[in-house]
This record gives sequence, structure tokens and C-alpha cells, in this order.
Amino acid sequence: MRMKLNKSSQLLLASAVSLATAGFLSACATLTTDFVFVSSAKAAGTNNYGEIDVYEVNSESGVMRQIPTSPFPSGGRNPVAETVSSDETNLYVVNRDDNTIVQFIIGNDGKVYPQNTVNTPGIFPIATAVSGTNLFVVDTYQPLPTCSTASPCTGSIAMYPIQVTKNTTAGSTSSTPVNGTLGSPAVNSALNTNYWPLTLPSSPTDIILPTSVAAPPSGSNVYVSAYDTTSGVGYVFAFAVANGTLSPVNNGVPVAAGIYPSGIASDPTGAYVYVTDSSSDRVFGFAAGSGSLAPLPGSPYNTGNQPSAVVVDAKGLYAYVANSQDSTITAYTLASGVLTRIGSYTTGTQPVAIGIDPSLNEFLYTANFLGNSVSGFQIQADSGSLVNSKGTPFIANANPTAVAAIPHGATSKQ
Repeated sequence: MRMKLNKSSQLLLASAVSLATAGFLSACATLTTDFVFVSSAKAAGTNNYGEIDVYEVNSESGVMRQIPTSPFPSGGRNPVAETVSSDETNLYVVNRDDNTIVQFIIGNDGKVYPQNTVNTPGIFPIATAVSGTNLFVVDTYQPLPTCSTASPCTGSIAMYPIQVTKNTTAGSTSSTPVNGTLGSPAVNSALNTNYWPLTLPSSPTDIILPTSVAAPPSGSNVYVSAYDTTSGVGYVFAFAVANGTLSPVNNGVPVAAGIYPSGIASDPTGAYVYVTDSSSDRVFGFAAGSGSLAPLPGSPYNTGNQPSAVVVDAKGLYAYVANSQDSTITAYTLASGVLTRIGSYTTGTQPVAIGIDPSLNEFLYTANFLGNSVSGFQIQADSGSLVNSKGTPFIANANPTAVAAIPHGATSKQ
């Protein structure tokens, strides 16, 4: 028997359905805690033109689901690094083979929209970081015609000011930056260049190649991990950031850090710096005083095989190292900067980048280069141990290389 409804009943039913649907959509929206951006070095069927997978992270399960219309073009070939602006409204993607940084505006739904592209001063940019209103990028080699792959020379670091436009909406009291365009790189007045070479004062002809960069939130210092191709020694170069320029710390003399330092990170306060060494399977810990680095007690600390990246959680309680050859994560507790091993956890094949969700500080993820996937974990707040997120690993495009994330709703600051 078919039930007949009068017009009023139909309207009531329609209203009820609409309210239920709205409630469902609202509930789904509130369950998204972060948007995670994963760059892939090579999209299928293309000539190294990269893509960006965008995932929404479920706040209860940690499940990572690609948003509609993901992936997005990276704006160039072979994207290898990512970072977000301090106000979390812009994504910056480094395309190695084009020597470019592409700025994307992040929409409220996590979608990314390309805005501007700048060239890096040198050749083959490899890593980037943001602190405050400055973006830092390290190039494998200095500019042509001085350097090339056929005639290599030492690498360099450059600093770009992030242009900010204050919110002038009538009645608004917000002063949150809403632009994000990169300005002209800072000038190294000592050399009249727009970059700072990574050189050893004692051996200025040695070829030093950078691998990663870390910029603590304080904005007063930036650190570059690098290795000396001449002597086979790894280093960390420290720079002070002030008045729109960089100044080498300790007269430009770096601290030793293994053989091939592969990744670098600081704790949230900038008091400690950690560097993974993929050749010796260790992570070096340093206390940072006015930018100068001094080894922590017990450093270096053992990792898995070929550690590739390191991250510290937002509370400064735990550190995590991705081990590319083992396809594992090594977890540590932090006490006065000293690392104590918690355990080891399996990822997809060859993790090369690692990140922690900025909203809850509860979920961790790795980009697995050979696994073409992203692994997700839930951090146990009381111990720092990891539990697999439901459904992990999550599918990514070919050869994912980097991860960055913002809290859900961060772009509403605009």
C-alpha cells in the first residue's frame, strides 16, 4: 500500500530530511581535524610533472581520505619539499627540476590554488622551511654559470620575505596575514648575492651539499644539514636571522654531524636540534644556545637503517625518526633534550618524510617513496608509542616525497 501525504506533511518530511542531511554534513565536517598535503615526484604518464595529494584526517580514527578533485598539479617537475605559511593559509611547493617555489592559496575545503611562482637563486632546490614571515630554501648548487652538475660547487641557502596584507574588512580586529606572496630574496651584502654559500672557513674549496633545513618558530635562527663531498663529513650550519638578513653563527664554522646528515628538525621552543645521519644510522642531538650548537648527553642516538627524516611533537615530549631502508619509525621520549628509545613501528616501503597533525598533535604520517603510499599512526599521549590508524597505509601518487599539514578551519582566518 502506498501512503499518501498532504502538502503540509510533505513539507515537514522535506524539512526533516534537510535538517538530518545538514546535521550529517556538519558532523562530517567537524570530524575532519587536519588537511594533509603530500607531494609526489612524478605523476603517472607524465615527464616528472608532480602532483599534490590532499587528505582530510578523521579526528576519531585518523583515517586519511583524499578530498574531491585531489590530486592537484604541483606547478612543476619533481616536487621534493613543502611547507606552509605561519598563518596556515598558504602552501609552498619546491619543484627541484624547475628550480622553483610555487605558492598555493589553501581553500577552506583543503583545495589548493596556484598563485605565484619564483625561481630559487641556485640549482636543484632540495628543502624548505617557514618561520614567521620568512621562507628559507636550500639549493644543491649555487647559480649558473659558476656551478652545474658537470662542474659542481658548494650549495647555498636563501631567505624570502613572505608578503603580508592585513585584514582590512570593516569591523574586523584581525591582523592575520592573508597574502603569502614571496618577495625578493634577502641580499647577502658581504658577497652582493641573494644567497649564502655553505663553505668551511678552514677549507673553502670543499664542495658542501645541503640536504635539509629547519627553522624554529622563534624565527631567530635557521639550521642547514649538509655533507662535505671532499672529506666525507656531515655538518650543521647555523645562521642568525635579524633585520631581513642572515648572519653565519660561530664565524661560519659548522658543527660536525656524522657522515651524511639526511634530515633536521627542532623542538617547538628551538632549544634543541636533531639531525639524522643515514650513513651511521644515528640521530644527533644538540642544545641550541643563541644559535650555537652543543652535543646533548648521550648523543648520537641509535636509529633504524638509513634514517631519512625526523620530527618533534608540538609539546616537545616525543621525537620520531623515519628509517628509509627498514621502512620503520623509531620513537623516542624527550627529557631535557635527551632522546630515550620507545620502540619501532612499521611503515610503507621507504619512508622519506614524516609529519604530525598540527590540530590535535595526535596523528603522525609518513610519505613512503617506493610504497606509493602514506602511513598513518595515532600517537599515544601517555607514552608516545604509535598505533596504526584504521585503513593505513593510504594510497598516494607515484613516489611521494614530502608532507605538510594545516588544522581544519585554519583558512577561515582569512
